[in-house]
Amino acid sequence: MTRIRPILTALLLGLTAVGHAETRATGDLGLVIERADGGLKMIETSGNTVLSSIEGLGDLSHASAVFSRDERFAYIFGRDGGLTKVDMLQGKIAKRIVQSGNSIGGAISQDGRLVAVSNYEPGGVRIFDADTLESVADLPADYGDGKLSKVVGLVDAPGNRFVYSLWDAGEIRIADMSDLANPKVRKFENIGKQPYDALITPDGRYYIAGLFGEDGLALLDLWQPDQGVRRILPDYGRNDEKMPVYKMPHLEGWAMAGDRAFVPAVGRNQVLIVNSNDWSEAGRLEVSGQPVFVMARPDGRQVWINFAFPNNDRIEVFDTLTLERITTLHPGKGVLHMEFEPRGEEVWVSVRDDDQLQIYDTATLKQVKTMPARKPSGIFLTHRAHKIGL
Repeated sequence: MTRIRPILTALLLGLTAVGHAETRATGDLGLVIERADGGLKMIETSGNTVLSSIEGLGDLSHASAVFSRDERFAYIFGRDGGLTKVDMLQGKIAKRIVQSGNSIGGAISQDGRLVAVSNYEPGGVRIFDADTLESVADLPADYGDGKLSKVVGLVDAPGNRFVYSLWDAGEIRIADMSDLANPKVRKFENIGKQPYDALITPDGRYYIAGLFGEDGLALLDLWQPDQGVRRILPDYGRNDEKMPVYKMPHLEGWAMAGDRAFVPAVGRNQVLIVNSNDWSEAGRLEVSGQPVFVMARPDGRQVWINFAFPNNDRIEVFDTLTLERITTLHPGKGVLHMEFEPRGEEVWVSVRDDDQLQIYDTATLKQVKTMPARKPSGIFLTHRAHKIGL
C-alpha cells in the first residue's frame, strides 16, 4: 500500500500538470511578422518569450493583422492577396485563401463576424465571413469611366461599418454592412489628391485621411457625415521645399495624448501636433528624420517615433507634457515597428536588418531583452481586439 500511494500521487500530479499545460489564455499573446520568409513568431508578454513559429503565409512584405473579439484567432493580410486565419491557441494556420492579386491591409467588424480586405489589384474591398472565410460581399472601387482605384486606409467603425479611401479617385467611402443582404456604400468625392493612409480616432468618431498629392489632411465626422469632408492643416507645408519621401508615414500608428494628436508629416523631419478639439495645428516637433510611426505609450505621457531611411536605425522618445526630447535610442538597422504592451510598461521593437526583436522598459528606457527573428516587421498584440481601428 505504501508503494502504491506515491505512484497514485505522481499520476495525479502528472495529470494536473498536463491539464494546466493545456489551459492557455490569450490576453498576453501576440504575433510578429517575419516578412522575408512568409512566417510568424507567436510571442507572449508575461515572460517575454517566443512560443512558436508558423510558416506558409505567402508574401508578408507589407502585412498586418487583426484579432477576433475573443482573441482566439488572428487574421493576417498579405501583400499577395492572401488572407490567413491563425489559431492563437494551437499555433497554426486554421485556413488560408488568396482573395486578390495585391492587398494592403484589412479590418474586422464591430461584431467580429466580418473581415474586410483592401485591395490594390483589382481595386476594391472584399468582405468575408470571419468564421469560414467565405465571401460575403465584393465592393469594387470604381470611379470615372470604368476605372478601379487602389484602396488604402481601411478601418472598422461603429455600426458594423468599414471606412476606406481611394488613392486614385481622391474619395472616402463608408460601407455599411449592418444588412448583409444589402450593403450600402456612401461616397465622398474630391477629398484631395492621393489619400495614402488613414486613421480613425479611438472613439470611432473621426476618420482622417493623409494626402500625398497635396498638403493637409481630409477629415470626415462619422457622427455627422452629412457635413461632408473638410480639410484640416491645409498650410502646414505650404512654400516649404519638399524632401524625397523614402517611406510613407503610417497614420494608424498615430498618437493621442490628452486633447492633442501627434501625426507624422509627409516628406518632412517633423511631427505635427494637432488640437483634437478643433483639429487646428498646435505646434510641431522637430525630429531627426522623416517619421514613419508616431506611437503613444498607453498612458499618453510619451510618444515614440521611428524613421524612414537613412535614419531608420533610431527611435526618438518625447515627453508629451513638455514636448522635449527625452532620449534617442539606437536599436540597430531597419527599425520598422513598435508595439506597447497593454499597460505600457514595456515596448517591443522590430529591428529588421539586424534580425532582432528588442524589448525596452518605458520607465528606465533601457533594453531588457533581445531575441532573434528573421527580418521582423509588424508586431501585433491581442489587446488590439478591443480597440476601434486596430
